[in-house]
Amino acid sequence: MTQADIHPHQVSRLLLVLAVVGPVQSVLGWSLSAALWPGYDPIVQTISELASPESPVRYLQSSFFILGALIDIVVALRFTVLAKPARVLIFLGGLATIGLTIFPTPLVGVSEPHRVFATISFVIFSIWPVFGMRLGREWPPIVRPLASIVATLVLGAIAIGFLAIWTNPEIQTAGFWERAVTTSQAIYPALVIFLSWRFMKNQSRNSSLSNKS
Repeated sequence: MTQADIHPHQVSRLLLVLAVVGPVQSVLGWSLSAALWPGYDPIVQTISELASPESPVRYLQSSFFILGALIDIVVALRFTVLAKPARVLIFLGGLATIGLTIFPTPLVGVSEPHRVFATISFVIFSIWPVFGMRLGREWPPIVRPLASIVATLVLGAIAIGFLAIWTNPEIQTAGFWERAVTTSQAIYPALVIFLSWRFMKNQSRNSSLSNKS
């Protein structure tokens, strides 16, 4: 593949919009839902509890879950900078988010389907960078091996830490750590999209200048 094979249109305006909307809607969703539920403790209680059958803001939080899932699916279909295995994973992650929404967790007790879908989602959105990496200097540095491996290690460590806390009822900070992992998993794809767009834009500009000279 030569430089001429990569063009800025591979990171479309739609993807740039989603790069902004994705993290914003994620944080806005659980922040707004928590604010509208008097007595809800975001440090102790998980985001999933906002969408529980007993929650007064169930449908609001569920709508944000679905919105996030749809964004993930569109990114998987359109963000061709990533290698196909990562795009398949992101697509499946979006479906897992829909699954955990369909099977909400109760305030008392555990929903095994919800826990399975949620775990799949957390794992997928931690490991996809290493499956999306590209070889060669014609690709953005953010999707090359070093950045992809480091990102997977960092996101994976955060996710494993949360899952250990989430499954330990004696620890009362699951809500805080879940917000940390979901925020990191929402911001990183946005960062990859933006940096890829900027790299390709600069690449196209340099190629145009070279052709003119």
